[in-house]
Amino acid sequence: MTKKNVEMFWDIGSTNAYFALHLIKPILKRTNSGLTLHPYNLGFAFRSRNYVLMEEPAIKIENRKVDLARWATKYNLNFRFPSEFPIKTSRALRGALAMREFNLEIQFIEAIFHEYWENDNADIQNYQGMAPIVKRLGVNPEEFEQLCESDEIRKSLIDNTNNGIERGVFGVPSIFVGDAMFWGKDRMAFVEDELMKIK
Repeated sequence: MTKKNVEMFWDIGSTNAYFALHLIKPILKRTNSGLTLHPYNLGFAFRSRNYVLMEEPAIKIENRKVDLARWATKYNLNFRFPSEFPIKTSRALRGALAMREFNLEIQFIEAIFHEYWENDNADIQNYQGMAPIVKRLGVNPEEFEQLCESDEIRKSLIDNTNNGIERGVFGVPSIFVGDAMFWGKDRMAFVEDELMKIK
């Protein structure tokens, strides 16, 4: 039997990625599927396309915040819009790749999303702010920072982002089941339908 797998491109700075990480879990369980997470430097992708998120009309941004609160209520999540937004995310993205080396990638990702999108902790954009999480997971923060700043991890993030761009990723979360791509937190039913096609 072929092992089903979902790929998700994510960035800590994405509200929709926060929700998607929660909403994908029951689907993975129901379909007996695995999850591969790809850090994606959304800021770099936006700049390459001359897109500036906070230059959208103010009324659209305010409506988005109201809509996000509705999603949080519907799915009983402790989401709250952070006081500092957007943040620089490259260190946290490299952090996930570094923690992959210790088989702690998903635990780290869930922890930083919790801190930023639930606890309003923008310090996770810096190594000092990530240190308590890293230490709690049993990794030396100094070793973690050195690994994050290594040429190997830096190149890995660039490669992940470029690979996403080549595959058509224009925003996150972008979720792949095979070659089929689904963008956004509200495409989960389609993701599950695609997984159910796999025998």
